Amino acid sequence: MPRYVRAFIPGGTFFFTVALLERRRRLLTEYIDLLRQAFVDVRRAKPFRLDAIAVMPDHLHCIWTLPPDDADFSSRWHGIKAGFSRGIPAGERLSERRRKKGERGIWQRRFWEHAIRDERDFERHVDYIHYNPVKHGHVLRAADWRFSSFYRYVERGIYAADWGASDDVLGLDLE
Repeated sequence: MPRYVRAFIPGGTFFFTVALLERRRRLLTEYIDLLRQAFVDVRRAKPFRLDAIAVMPDHLHCIWTLPPDDADFSSRWHGIKAGFSRGIPAGERLSERRRKKGERGIWQRRFWEHAIRDERDFERHVDYIHYNPVKHGHVLRAADWRFSSFYRYVERGIYAADWGASDDVLGLDLE
């Protein structure tokens, strides 16, 4: 059985990718209010700063900063996944293993995390997060995806409102 080694960095800043088990499902955007509430509930019990986020139909990317004395992002993800799953109507396919453990078949068991190393690493990951809806073909401009923190960055003057258009990123002048 694999042993996953998670970064232990109290007060650390981390990039995460979390995905649905069945990637063809669109649960995260269909039940966005439920996902938002799961985040609110967990942040109320175990605070963290949500620095950036983009929610796709089947996965999400985000960056969190934990409190100075806290390195436990895993229990926070457990709470978010469980809170979201409780509100989803049953009916997904379940493996025998999941059935025996009393688990739902909503989320992939694991998630991917990356400890942010410096300001440049942070900026690159924030750009990746906000460009992700364009990359996956959901929209032509980052500004058109409503399930992200993009506009917080526009309001702070970090991005121009037209940042992340597919033709800009590819260096094409389509006009």
